[in-house]
Amino acid sequence: MDHGVELKGCVCRIKNCAVELFSMEEDLVIDDEDSWDLVGQDLRLKATFLYIDLSRVISCYESEEHKNSLSVLANKFFYSMDELGDAVKSRSVPLTQVCYNDTADALREVVAALVPSLQLGPHLEE
Repeated sequence: MDHGVELKGCVCRIKNCAVELFSMEEDLVIDDEDSWDLVGQDLRLKATFLYIDLSRVISCYESEEHKNSLSVLANKFFYSMDELGDAVKSRSVPLTQVCYNDTADALREVVAALVPSLQLGPHLEE
């Protein structure tokens, strides 16, 4: 598979998952058991796609410094996603909203770190 095409697919999924996560805030005012389960499943699915795609994108960077800094941001984001997943399992709306805000902030940092480099092309040269 062409490395550039794979990278573009990863970036597209990262952007789509980010947009979907940023728009979930209203969905977190949950009042029934089935909705809690659906939100939890949706979060796990998004986390899986983001983990795979971010790993692929990070591996394309030639600069170890950029790889490391983006890895730190990605790890912070995934830690927040785990906390959000735990909050959803606890079925606490206030805790879920706090964890959601932390997760959205961490994802904004990841996306902001990705944007400048993604414009450089498939090999992400620094």
